[in-house]
Amino acid sequence: MKKEQLLEKFAEIYGDGGEIRCFFAPGRVNLIGEHTDYNGGHVFPCALTIGTYGVIRKREDDKLRFYSMNFQETGMLTSDLSHLTPSKEAGWSDYPKGVIWALGERGYRIPTGFDLLICGDIPAGSGLSSSASLEVLTGLMMKGLFGFEKLSMVEIAQISQYAENNFNGMNCGIMDQFASAMGKKDHAIFLDTATLQYEYAPVKMENAKIVITNSKVKHSLVDSKYNERRQQCEEAVRDLRKVEELAHIKSLGELDRETFEKYETAITDPICRMRARHAVCENQRTIQAVQALKDGDLAGFGRLMNASHVSLRDDYQVSCDEIDLLVDLAWEIPGVLGARITGGGFGGCTVSIVENEAVDRYKESIQRAYEKRVGHKAEFYVVDIGDGAYAF
Repeated sequence: MKKEQLLEKFAEIYGDGGEIRCFFAPGRVNLIGEHTDYNGGHVFPCALTIGTYGVIRKREDDKLRFYSMNFQETGMLTSDLSHLTPSKEAGWSDYPKGVIWALGERGYRIPTGFDLLICGDIPAGSGLSSSASLEVLTGLMMKGLFGFEKLSMVEIAQISQYAENNFNGMNCGIMDQFASAMGKKDHAIFLDTATLQYEYAPVKMENAKIVITNSKVKHSLVDSKYNERRQQCEEAVRDLRKVEELAHIKSLGELDRETFEKYETAITDPICRMRARHAVCENQRTIQAVQALKDGDLAGFGRLMNASHVSLRDDYQVSCDEIDLLVDLAWEIPGVLGARITGGGFGGCTVSIVENEAVDRYKESIQRAYEKRVGHKAEFYVVDIGDGAYAF
């Protein structure tokens, strides 16, 4: 989306004049480390070059006006600074409203209202984190608009997560917001979600591409089993803490596979035990995968991606028939090094590492088989890794 187009649309909706500013926050894809972020484990996401654009102008009163080019049929949504409560009528505007509320909780009071136009090029319901992108965008816009110089990008990520947990009712971890805020071009982020220590790992794939495949099955995580998975993991931790040797643990991310297997029978509910097994093993896979990438072992990285999908499908049970079909088809194609579900699950996208000469074959063969079996087409994005949120 070009800046001139955004400014032209803003003027059409809100009129000219005043200081109008433009911002961008990316979506993300997680290469490996799924459902580990709220379990105190490691994740390995990267920011994408697609995301959410925001054009904003300060007002003199306390009115908040929201307009999305993606939902033009909805028209303008309005609120004010004294009515920061979630509602079904507010639709997508609950995400920026939640961040404004969360900023206030942290002592960053928003003094006046604003007019906001947004436009996103992340496919809706794809699991590439459009909500986190919008939240981080809002945090950065508030920092720029109201001079919150002490507000760091890490803090914007934390505030955005807090808003999604406590305003929008989605009990997510920090990964999506952190990746959107802290992304770096051509690098993935190896993040320890327990400590927020992180390092940038170069993603050098001269002979391969990252291909995202959208199942076109939309999911709504708030209404799904996502929050239930978190509760099941927390129950597993409570059971494990009853073992004297594990009384100190706070999260599943503190356990290696050997320790977990030694004490897993302490988890009384077999479903909770399955969920915990995934969280522990996925964390270890993520650590191994980053090392494989550093060693230039893309084939090894791919095998760990495949194992991740099996675990997400069988132990964590967050996949679905359409996603499993996409992954099974990918595994059959020569030149596909690894493929797995990415994102919260229950639909959305897969991420695959595909050798350059196999990309066209990948898209053609999957499209043909998928449309025949499911009845609609998939979408493919050969993605570039971009920077985190910025003003432009």
